[in-house]
Amino acid sequence: MSRTPLSIAEVEAACDALDALPDAELATNAAARAVELLAMGEDVVAAWIAARGAEPTNAEVEGFRLLALHRQGAKGVPSFNACRETCRELVYHHNLVAGDPVAPESAQRLRMATMITRHLALFIGGKLVVEGLGDFCCSSRPIRQADVAAPEAMEN
Repeated sequence: MSRTPLSIAEVEAACDALDALPDAELATNAAARAVELLAMGEDVVAAWIAARGAEPTNAEVEGFRLLALHRQGAKGVPSFNACRETCRELVYHHNLVAGDPVAPESAQRLRMATMITRHLALFIGGKLVVEGLGDFCCSSRPIRQADVAAPEAMEN
């Protein structure tokens, strides 16, 4: 069965919905939730690639499409390498849940995977809005500068 890819905004909304779930409900069918979070990460990186006019790959790196998509998306855009570790963390948390979906830590691991997925969506969504967002994943200097410049302009 094929799933329809989500937009970045839909990924953010799905992360919000997962965050709203109580731990017991979140951990229900933990393996399937981990797979869905990984797929949402793929959707986000694929959106970046498609926005740049390329066809997102279906290949895998180290057994994961997300890592292949990251590799494809980083070609020619050194600042995109900033989210490499974010992609790898999402794979790691997926693997923790998949390895033992009934572990007492499953809800906590899914919460972390949700946070990582949201982080990826915010970073890539930001890069799509502001070209050259920064060389590091959490650097949003152009956005911060715009926020700082706006109040000063209003005072004059």
